[in-house]
Amino acid sequence: MADTQSKKPGFLARVKGFFGRIAKYFRDTRSEMKKVVWPSKKQTINNTIVVLVVVAIAAVVILLLDTIFGGVFRLMVGLG
Repeated sequence: MADTQSKKPGFLARVKGFFGRIAKYFRDTRSEMKKVVWPSKKQTINNTIVVLVVVAIAAVVILLLDTIFGGVFRLMVGLG
């Protein structure tokens, strides 16, 4: 009877394939990084300011809601 199973690659072939895939990953990564359009310094500063303002507004809203709900809870429980 003929052996129908294919032969597994040897250890050296597997190691070579492993490092070949790693090298391909870094080549592909480098190629993709060349396509990236990085923001200018002005855009970065503007975006940072927008994020800080939105975070500050969100903090104030959460503070107000916490104060309101805490006051309502104290009134319902009878502590206030």
